[in-house]
Amino acid sequence: MSVLKLPPYASPLEKAWRVTYLVICAAILLFLIAPILIVIPLSFNAEPYFTFTRKMLSFDPAGYSMRWYDQILTFGMAAPGAPRNASWWLDVWENAKWVEAAQNSVIIGVSATLLATVLGTTAALGLSRPDMPFRRAIMGLLISPMIVPLIITATGLFFFYSETGLAHTYLGIIMAHATLGIPFVIITVTATLVGFDHSLTRAAANLGAPPPLIFFKVILPLILPGVISGALFAFVTSFDEVVVVLFVAGYDQQTLPRQMWNGIREQISPTILAVATILVIFSVALLATVELLRRRSERLRGLSPG
Repeated sequence: MSVLKLPPYASPLEKAWRVTYLVICAAILLFLIAPILIVIPLSFNAEPYFTFTRKMLSFDPAGYSMRWYDQILTFGMAAPGAPRNASWWLDVWENAKWVEAAQNSVIIGVSATLLATVLGTTAALGLSRPDMPFRRAIMGLLISPMIVPLIITATGLFFFYSETGLAHTYLGIIMAHATLGIPFVIITVTATLVGFDHSLTRAAANLGAPPPLIFFKVILPLILPGVISGALFAFVTSFDEVVVVLFVAGYDQQTLPRQMWNGIREQISPTILAVATILVIFSVALLATVELLRRRSERLRGLSPG
């Protein structure tokens, strides 16, 4: 019996437990999202403080400003006060520190996502076969990056990359982020393959279709929602990662999380709050997309999305 929807004949004790359960869930949710709820309004603070000013608390329009969002574009520019024409935007693209960090994060994130998606999907296809030897041991080894503490993974990658020449290179960062994203792809694709009807692949093989054609025409269309969900998780993992970047990247290879880390250490500015707000909105949009894909995947497998 579900505690979220009680039948009409539920006892008073069951009704009391339902109310208690909802209160506990609401309290946990509030505890988790409270820091985010505080960061968002503080990013509109007109003053260079990390606290609510008297004007903000009294909802005085003079206490709110978009200056910190504007500084995302102007910080590091050669001529931030110039007229905002095409030359100004070119200056933003080439010299603004936050924009440069965002460019690096997107390039590294997309590259690491593609690599993690290809390798993770291939691994999931093999691990989904019941005749795969040592399947559990291999599965545990492949998802270990999401279990082992990140600082240990970062330290190991640093020493390994130092010996192989991949340290302080973009290729090394991409490979490191792909390593962190592969477990998410494997888990989501493997979950999608649980309800996969393998008789479809056998039928295609009996009709003379080669394995590549079977994969792209039969398997991939059915598991595509799981593949995309895993890719989105891998991208978010790469986009938000800072520990491995601190160990592997060079001093001039800035990503958004590392730029935020440097900003906290070197100059405390509410611009960090503005960037954090944008990242929160971006992450919520990605998670909403993942949920829609999950529901679509369940419908394709004949399950009722819940």
